[in-house]
Amino acid sequence: MATNPRATTRAVDSLFLDRWSPRAFDSSAIPQADLYTIFDAARWAPSAFNYQPWRFLYAHRDDADWQRFLELLLPFNQSWVKNAGTIVFILSDTLMAAPGSDDFKPSHSHSFDAGAAWALLALQATRLGYHTHGMTGVDFDRARAELAVPERFRIEAAVAIGRQGDKSVLPEALQAREEPSDRKPIESFAHQGNFAG
Repeated sequence: MATNPRATTRAVDSLFLDRWSPRAFDSSAIPQADLYTIFDAARWAPSAFNYQPWRFLYAHRDDADWQRFLELLLPFNQSWVKNAGTIVFILSDTLMAAPGSDDFKPSHSHSFDAGAAWALLALQATRLGYHTHGMTGVDFDRARAELAVPERFRIEAAVAIGRQGDKSVLPEALQAREEPSDRKPIESFAHQGNFAG
């Protein structure tokens, strides 16, 4: 198991530093109760007009949908996701309507809102002792057809969830990369006033 070299000089809760995206999973199953707790955290994400545009489609490693979900990922991702406990596809509804209305209009923030739900999902999984790894290495056209996703929904990404395993389960080329990554300094992305590159 990788040690966590992450550190910050600010009073950031350790949960944020503990959350990272390993590829080595131990092939253990995730109890449905734990998965529902993870999804419950995600549902409390903020969203425009409280529309909650996210949708989660999932398969457990021991169920009939597992192989079908796994094969929707690109081969590189299949090589390590095969050891996860659950695969989740995150979708967002690109249209929204006021409560009680059938007048649907394009949603500007559907992806932003689904991203907020994904972040809370990842943090809750970490709190329960699991790890998550989001990815866009997906055959999106095939996924849309195979999972019967209506056109108005955008498939945002797939997520592997599981207990961390030993990096020896990974292809040799990935073993050296199996550690928490650092982050850019705040000054590189947060600028007071105008855009500053």
